[in-house]
Amino acid sequence: MKNNKVLALLFFGVLMGALDISIVGPAIPSISEALKVAQKELSWIFSIYVLFNLVGISLFAKLSDLYGRRSIYMITLAVFGIGSLVVSLAGSLDILLLGRAIQGFGASGIFPVASAVVGDQFPPEKRGRVLGMIGAVWGIAFIIGPILAGTLLRFFEWHVLFLINIPVVIVLIYFSTKLLSTDRVETANQIDWRGIILLGLFLGSLTYGVNSFDRATGLSGIVSLKVWPFLTASLIFLIMLFFLEKNIDYPVINPRLFKSRQIRIVGFIAMVTGLFQSAFVFIPNLAVLSFGVKSSTASFMLLPFVLATAIGSPIFGRLLDKTGSRLVILIGLTLAAAGLFLIGLSGDSKMIFYGSGVLIGLGLAVLAGSGLRYIMLNEVGVHERAITQGVLTIFISIGQIVGSAAITTIAARELLPAAGYRKALYLISLLMALTFVLALRLKSRKEEIK
Repeated sequence: MKNNKVLALLFFGVLMGALDISIVGPAIPSISEALKVAQKELSWIFSIYVLFNLVGISLFAKLSDLYGRRSIYMITLAVFGIGSLVVSLAGSLDILLLGRAIQGFGASGIFPVASAVVGDQFPPEKRGRVLGMIGAVWGIAFIIGPILAGTLLRFFEWHVLFLINIPVVIVLIYFSTKLLSTDRVETANQIDWRGIILLGLFLGSLTYGVNSFDRATGLSGIVSLKVWPFLTASLIFLIMLFFLEKNIDYPVINPRLFKSRQIRIVGFIAMVTGLFQSAFVFIPNLAVLSFGVKSSTASFMLLPFVLATAIGSPIFGRLLDKTGSRLVILIGLTLAAAGLFLIGLSGDSKMIFYGSGVLIGLGLAVLAGSGLRYIMLNEVGVHERAITQGVLTIFISIGQIVGSAAITTIAARELLPAAGYRKALYLISLLMALTFVLALRLKSRKEEIK
């Protein structure tokens, strides 16, 4: 009974963070008009959230190993709530971005810590099922987010979309004190601050460089002073981080983890998953260009995608517990690759569009849901569960950042943007097919049991 309550607590915490991504889209026109924001600056409302989300992941994951899941989960919720309050009171773009940064930083700890709690409190034979249910939150959020936003905006100003987070945070913190354990899984009291700073500098430089890329100039845009110095700096910070982490006792990212073939393969699949998720973001634009519908109609055309994700996540979670990770991930890669390829071929056929959407949604249920996290939980000890979940999220987010830049660059170079989107989908589909071959080297069910 208590485990069900814990699951509900984790479910609603992750749902809140996921909703804050999907709910902000419909508010963009109102925010732009109210704060007099230029069109080219609107992307930073999303980008700064992603940046600070990445920066905080490893910090909060490590802190939860050191000081217990309950206290850190409560802190991340509180930080998210403070950011929501700042955004809701914002009267300028600068204050809005400050609030979004605080939100992203707070949200960075919610999902990794929730995943680690699953590893702590649920037996191995149930972890896949539970992670699948939590993974389904993302599909649910994308279903109800735009509908909730549209309903609220009909009666209130855009500030309310963020203000409603405050009572939710208070309730979640209250139940965290009742349900989550205070046990620490690591007795050492050292935190790798240098590693956390270098990781933040690497991710920050990469995110800024990629987001400053001029899509219209193609590859020549890399030589821009807003791009190449930051990409170069990100590479330098990454090399410095690698050598630092090799020689300390309590690294924020343990290089020894990557001696495991299983984790190396999962890291690569995670980056490809990020590319896949970034492709999903541009499918509404493809629908608008292909079928001549309005943006609002295109959003509702995604319902088969998100419903398939919501339904498939718990189903594949149960399958994980029965058959192991390799078969499920191979199925996910196959479905996702086929879906992307078919949607590129859909042309003006809505039947093919919806059918491929179901395949993409089911693939997303595996790759963005429990599959990869299941492997990471089983490959490390109790004291590294949270930090490895954070590492996995970083790999996925890097794929999202690179994928978004690549897709928009390809689309900008084509005479017809729809043709550019389709070409990008074909390329990602091909990469996923090649990743299928790599995934064949994952452990079998018998090896996992050993």
